[in-house]
Amino acid sequence: MQLLRAVSRRAIPRPHSTEGFGSVRTDYSNHLVMVTSFKFSVVRNSNSSARTDQSAVEGTVSFDPVSADSDNSLVSVPDHDVSAVDKDAAAIQKILKRHISNSVQELERALDGCGLLLTEDVVRQVLQRHRSEWKPALLFFNWVSRGGPEYGGYTPGTGAYNGMLDILGRMKRFEQLHQVLDEMSKRDGLINERTYAILAHRYAGAHKVEEAINIFYRRKAFGLELDLIAFQTLLMSLCRYKHVEAAEFLFRSKRNEFPPDIKTLNIILNGWCVLGSLREAKRFWNDIISSRCKPDKFTYGIFINSLTKAGKISTAVKLFHSMWEKGCSPDVAICNCIIDGLCFKKRIPQALEIFGEMNERGCHRDVVTYNTLIKCLCNIRRMEKVYELLDEMEQDKGNCTPNDRTFSYLLKSLKEPKEVPCLLERMERNGCKITGDTYNLILRLFVGWNQQEEARNIWLEMERDGVGPDQRSYTIMIHGLQSNGRLEEALHYFTEMTSKGLCVVALIQTERRNNKRLREEEDAVYRTALEADQVREHRRKE
Repeated sequence: MQLLRAVSRRAIPRPHSTEGFGSVRTDYSNHLVMVTSFKFSVVRNSNSSARTDQSAVEGTVSFDPVSADSDNSLVSVPDHDVSAVDKDAAAIQKILKRHISNSVQELERALDGCGLLLTEDVVRQVLQRHRSEWKPALLFFNWVSRGGPEYGGYTPGTGAYNGMLDILGRMKRFEQLHQVLDEMSKRDGLINERTYAILAHRYAGAHKVEEAINIFYRRKAFGLELDLIAFQTLLMSLCRYKHVEAAEFLFRSKRNEFPPDIKTLNIILNGWCVLGSLREAKRFWNDIISSRCKPDKFTYGIFINSLTKAGKISTAVKLFHSMWEKGCSPDVAICNCIIDGLCFKKRIPQALEIFGEMNERGCHRDVVTYNTLIKCLCNIRRMEKVYELLDEMEQDKGNCTPNDRTFSYLLKSLKEPKEVPCLLERMERNGCKITGDTYNLILRLFVGWNQQEEARNIWLEMERDGVGPDQRSYTIMIHGLQSNGRLEEALHYFTEMTSKGLCVVALIQTERRNNKRLREEEDAVYRTALEADQVREHRRKE
């Protein structure tokens, strides 16, 4: 944070700016997806399986935009001796970065000479630092797996294997994933519930529906039970990636083995909501009402969200008020959903009215409530009200403490470099840690203002903190350099990005389909490579 403030202050006297840059791309639309507001969990009793791993977080599976792809949820490091673990992980990260273009033998010789004692915590932290770079992660993991007694007798545990599987699954490197899984299955007791959740989630995310379902049936071979919780985990994974029809068919075909309960029904209803099909959501809502399962707050919340996303905010508000009348008091997530829907429709006074009523009705606001309003008010430049709400959040000191998302909305509203330092200082005062997304946002701001020195310092700090740079960081930097005619530097970043395996064609194609701005930036990246080659060829001829 100290470096960020210093970088920002150096930016103040520089008046240059570059047009063509908007706000940072976000993973969320203006309208909240259901799983943003309603977080479904499948919690397994720790005694339900004899195969457990105390070093990993067990039995909790939750899929929402905040935590579904959260790397910390799958590769975490215990709090004890964090500084020593970080130091060793950073040293290994530097070795991997320095030798990534060398042969495997040279890389392994460099690792052999590092003189570090490998532990499960260190290995998992190294994997976390390379969560977006499957090549160095896999090279390191293979080296670790072959280490044996020479390296303190360490062999990878469940947490390390799960971390590697998650990286390969996210990057859609399934050939390598199968090899790691085969090695893992040769050792008794390694595969656990987290392993299963990762595999189901990543197969579904790659639209490999058959493989996701097959992994459920392979549970017995892994020593795990075919139980309701595992079935719900599979359904959540399928629905999370829009394979709702397959999930509902599976649900109906297994009714005898797994009798419907409200949690399972909510998963399918939520799937139709995420898919954006109000017609199917209404159909399934009616099925729930006519079933023996009584709707709970989640059921109401899911359907209310489906209505708001479809623009039926008035109907959603009526259903919201009917919950009070029926004695089924909406919780804060449902209130947030209604407030967001009203903000989306620019019905700010009504949103502020519900905001004001929440505490009176015993529904206490949380940080999401404030963030929803702050995002909307920033968009319409009502900054006085924004900072009034921010002051409220800081005074609350409870569930409403400003977080990285709060400050990301404020950062996006900034107009010039001199505004950055004060906001970063306020961010630090609130104990708000800078995430990879926040770094990318600050990077985009400086690139957009043509503050290349400050952008480079942010880049270096990302590396030191182990939160990047990722594919998005490279895209921002390459596009900015290309826009300013600095083709050689842009080509350097492009080459570095491809050497790390970040330029994955399938991943880029998916993102390009979903994001017009990204399509333009990726086109610029490839133009940069072509133009830089042409410049160098012209210089050689001269």
